[in-house]
Amino acid sequence: MGVDRVRRYPSDLTDAQWELIEPMLPLPKWMGRPEKHPRRVIVDAILYVVRTGCAWRYLPADFPPWETVYGRFRQWNKRGVTERILTELREQVRIAQGRNPEPSAGIIDSQSVKTADTVAKTTQGYDSGKKIGGRKRFIVTDTIGLLIVVCVVAASVQDRDGAKGTLLSLCHTLGVRYVLADGGFAGVLVEWCARILTLTLEIVRKPKGQKGFVLIPRRWPVERTFGWLMLHRRLARDYETDPEVSEHMIRWAAINGMLGWLDRGGPAVRTPRRTFNTPE
Repeated sequence: MGVDRVRRYPSDLTDAQWELIEPMLPLPKWMGRPEKHPRRVIVDAILYVVRTGCAWRYLPADFPPWETVYGRFRQWNKRGVTERILTELREQVRIAQGRNPEPSAGIIDSQSVKTADTVAKTTQGYDSGKKIGGRKRFIVTDTIGLLIVVCVVAASVQDRDGAKGTLLSLCHTLGVRYVLADGGFAGVLVEWCARILTLTLEIVRKPKGQKGFVLIPRRWPVERTFGWLMLHRRLARDYETDPEVSEHMIRWAAINGMLGWLDRGGPAVRTPRRTFNTPE
């Protein structure tokens, strides 16, 4: 493989990452005007927005016009291109890890985040448990933390209610019939999953007497996935007027992480902090 082209920003794709994602994009129309801007630059611009958190209108001038980038972003989302890329990359990562392309089990969890002032009140609510006003994100990952499905609702929606739509999407997407969850999903949801979805929802509870944050065996990968996603500043707060666009932002963040995983040959590892003046 040749030397990487000059990357203008750290969020730009490497040559190896572009070789992975290029075949997954829809072919250009064979009739009509040719595309004015290279697709690689369009993808770089989308990842720049997701990674840095800037508004579309504030894209640097060396990217294509923001209207062009945003238009392609909406077009690919509407045509299901984003979900297909996510699925294909997840399969490639799993194969590279020596696993079956499709997972047989999943892990579900939720996360409440604040919303921007531009978000309509009708699409947000108040999570009395987390004391957060905004939206709630439900995700299902496989057992190594790769995103499968995502659903964004008002933060006032209870976990057991929001999980129903998320698990329905999971059953439509893959044949997963075994899912792990925390105590917030216990109760009638377990029986509903068995009766309606023929899905086993196993509740993994915290150890008795636990104080503070402790990694829970078998369920920690989904927590790590939320950590990976929150490295993308666009997700630090929900800025999207439409919850469906929020879901696509999360998918693009997951795509970015999987591309890095395949490029590195493994998941991201945080660089140890350097300490000075440590006692001997």
